Amino acid sequence: MITFRLNTHSGVPPYLQIVQQVKQALQVGILEPGDQLPTVKEVVAHVAINPNTVFKAYRELDMLGLVEGRTGSGTFVKQRPAGPSPEVQEALSQDLAGWIAKADKAGLDEEAIEALVRVALHKKQ
Repeated sequence: MITFRLNTHSGVPPYLQIVQQVKQALQVGILEPGDQLPTVKEVVAHVAINPNTVFKAYRELDMLGLVEGRTGSGTFVKQRPAGPSPEVQEALSQDLAGWIAKADKAGLDEEAIEALVRVALHKKQ
């Protein structure tokens, strides 16, 4: 089961944060096709968010073809987004965790690490 966390300082609308978290959970294998997402009521109780925001996120995921709503049953994962398998992503995640540990040991804080990642991502373009 996925638990949503919202960052009110990110500048990303809450519904998009939910969409991104579901997509990421699918990419790394936390969520699998057939899994049920938390109900809107559960999300609202846990995150203190407007129910319409959760509905909007789930509708967006439905339009992307990743989930489907079943009347009276909830919202279920339909498929993973295109991309590498969860196993490949797990291996990459482990490599990244090692790099982050080295950066931390070198004295970089979270903000500096994020800045380096952003710079590296923009260089590849």
